[in-house]
Amino acid sequence: MRQTKFTLALLTAVAVLAGCGGSTNSAGDQTPKFKYSAQVSFGDSLSDVGTYAVGTVLALKGGKFNINGNSVATNPALTGKNWTELMAAQLNLPAPCPAMTGLNGNAAKGLSVPVVNNPGCYGYGQGGARVTNPVGPGNALTGSDLGALTVPVATQIKNHLAAVGGKFKGDELVFVMAGGNDALMQLGTLSAGATKTGQDKFASTLVGLLASGATSPATAAQAIGIAMATESARAGHTDESVVGAAVGAAAIQAGNSSVASPAVYGPMVVTAKAAATTAGSDYAKANGPAAVVAMGVAGAELVALVKTQIIANGATRVVVNNLPDLGTTPNGLSQSAETQGLINLMVKTFNDQLNAGLASEAKVVLVDVFSVSHDQATNPAPYGLTNVKDMACDLSVAKNPLESSLACNAANLVAGDVSHYQFADSVHPTPFGYLLLARYVTERLVVKGWM
Repeated sequence: MRQTKFTLALLTAVAVLAGCGGSTNSAGDQTPKFKYSAQVSFGDSLSDVGTYAVGTVLALKGGKFNINGNSVATNPALTGKNWTELMAAQLNLPAPCPAMTGLNGNAAKGLSVPVVNNPGCYGYGQGGARVTNPVGPGNALTGSDLGALTVPVATQIKNHLAAVGGKFKGDELVFVMAGGNDALMQLGTLSAGATKTGQDKFASTLVGLLASGATSPATAAQAIGIAMATESARAGHTDESVVGAAVGAAAIQAGNSSVASPAVYGPMVVTAKAAATTAGSDYAKANGPAAVVAMGVAGAELVALVKTQIIANGATRVVVNNLPDLGTTPNGLSQSAETQGLINLMVKTFNDQLNAGLASEAKVVLVDVFSVSHDQATNPAPYGLTNVKDMACDLSVAKNPLESSLACNAANLVAGDVSHYQFADSVHPTPFGYLLLARYVTERLVVKGWM
């Protein structure tokens, strides 16, 4: 039933959103029923129309989280446009421009560019932006060289209201799509904690085992621990070099020379690794529920922003996209089954908040991107998708110094025809993927009577 429903929805949308826009075609008049004065978009990288198209990013022919550059002359699907740009074309509105540009990153790498506010530009979406938290992926405070601005949606809305006199006119079409970076940051924090816990357990277990045969185990353990810590702090260290330092320190302890033999220390390393894996997994299980709760909070915050800051300030037509199926992205597919389950629960919890708070709001169209993206991942052929698991962009440092779709273009794609791939990098769509999203949003607007 679900496959049939979304396939029919797609076919309907294809008839509505022909190509990249335009008011008429051979199928008849497609002029939108309602004339919008402007398109205003709040969100993250999926809606970013060029916040970071400056400095080195621009020099690398990048700037959007996509396959950058218009290559329709060689491949009609490689438009370089995201869904908000396609929607503006469909609405006969000017191409959206970024409300803010700049970077706060590594100056030596050309990633520190003054922040500029662009009057009259209402594309507020920024790569890395979260719902209310100002520190998202790529922000300098995470240690990233990129120095992404990651202005949260709450501040994006505040900035827009300040720019237009405190009120929406009521004849704008407002797009809101966020929450993905909240999920990524929660997962990153959880992963870092699990990794640190596992590393600590590995070290303590191995130290104890290596020191157990010494004349003075306590003295040996102290020396071995210092050797491991010193090597771990050295730039360029490896897991093997850390183990080697520990074994070396253990072997010179009184009564412990036999531990230098691989036959002796080898099983100890295996035991320590097993203990580390268990400890990391236990940490993730214990702290995963907190990540789910945090996503529920983020969803509730987004609902509040839509109601109290957008609708309450005069907006009458607001489109809110829920989170797509993050578990079926290349990043999600690379995770363990346990982590995939957690991702699914986090996304569901966020989307449930949106549904509870906005589904019955007359001035909101809540677009179920999750369901259609899940259908695309499991039933790609009717959508024209040829690959829904792999990345179209070659993210090797040699070809893509930023290792992101932010610097992806026709010159650094993987071999073969990627025009109908779903994903440019581990989480971001290709131009064709964005086209599918625009088509589905259009279909929902037609059903609502807003187009």
